[in-house]
Amino acid sequence: MNTIIASTWQEMLRRKMLLITLILTALFLAVFWFIADTVGADSAAGGDLLMQYARRSAILSLGFFFGGFVVAFLAIFSSFSVISGEAEQGVLQSVLTRPIPRWKWYVGRWIGYVSLIGAYALVLFAAILLITNVHAGMTRDYGDIAVSLLLFLASVPVLVSASMVGSTLFSGIGNGVFMTMLYGAGWLGGMVEKVRGALPVEPDVEATLSRIGALLSLIMPADGLNRRMQYVLTQGAGETIPFLTGGNPPSNAFVWYAGVFAIFAFGLGLWLFKRKDF
Repeated sequence: MNTIIASTWQEMLRRKMLLITLILTALFLAVFWFIADTVGADSAAGGDLLMQYARRSAILSLGFFFGGFVVAFLAIFSSFSVISGEAEQGVLQSVLTRPIPRWKWYVGRWIGYVSLIGAYALVLFAAILLITNVHAGMTRDYGDIAVSLLLFLASVPVLVSASMVGSTLFSGIGNGVFMTMLYGAGWLGGMVEKVRGALPVEPDVEATLSRIGALLSLIMPADGLNRRMQYVLTQGAGETIPFLTGGNPPSNAFVWYAGVFAIFAFGLGLWLFKRKDF
């Protein structure tokens, strides 16, 4: 299994997908540094502590708005053709003829993607927090930071598990489209929640928007985990700037649902792969 994990890392590096992501991330962090410097300087000049706190939360939210997207698309486009693509090229047939159980190949691939993308997500999380701390200060509650980090990393196994399930059912391109739409549905659910929290609407309209947003978030919980992470990290500043920090955050039950979602998707993908005829 260690060989499969290592080959997964090598494949991502060989395709230069991770390298391109790192270059674009460096460009984003440079722009984010400038934005944080501008907003942070304006915040420091003001005397309203509540407004300073809200602006600091806004800086964090802008950073993780990009962070959530780039981690999601790296997870999706790294693994969307891991099974169907290699089967079409004949690579998978030659590998599975060796005396290795199918489950070891599948689990090795899964660990390879989750570990490498998770390491990238960890570095990105630390970079966003460091830039925010330099220009606007940061909370010293390390418990909140640790919980936020775990929530940020939790989206990686959710996305990889779902993508590998799709790869057992669809072609590479088809699964890429499917996963993009699936993530887009979850993101739209989050946007509905933000609009509901930011705009004054009638109670019946608010209830309808809440149900729609919740249902869309359940389809793909990755964005919901990101919104929960932002809420914990900003210590509830969504009440002050709901559109930026996510408005009403997903509950603890949603976090448990995301865990069940990842486990179910992983198990389903493994079961389908073991039964698939190549």
